[in-house]
Amino acid sequence: MSIQSYQDLRVWQEAMALAETVYRMTKRFPKDELFGLTSQMRRASVSIPANIAEGYGRESTGAYIQFLRVSQGSLKELETHALLANRVGILAELDMKMVLSSAEATGKMLRALIRSLEK
Repeated sequence: MSIQSYQDLRVWQEAMALAETVYRMTKRFPKDELFGLTSQMRRASVSIPANIAEGYGRESTGAYIQFLRVSQGSLKELETHALLANRVGILAELDMKMVLSSAEATGKMLRALIRSLEK
């Protein structure tokens, strides 16, 4: 399959699925977390596919790689928020593990894409 758009990238599709999962999970968070962990986790999760898409749209490989690295940073931020949400008792252990597993898979794809672009 040829890549016609960033939407064809498996890493973008995985990142979108992760963001969707985070949105669904954070709907169950307490209302007093709306401007706390709910907002932080949603912003970080959305940033991952958004930066993949934005980098894809750039004219230079170097800029694309930089945006992919920003996505990696947002991924680590999301992992940290998920760990904290679990520690403070608003994210179940199973949900946390699902987020971390999906984040790890997305991170591996991001690293592979960066390596292929650096060649």
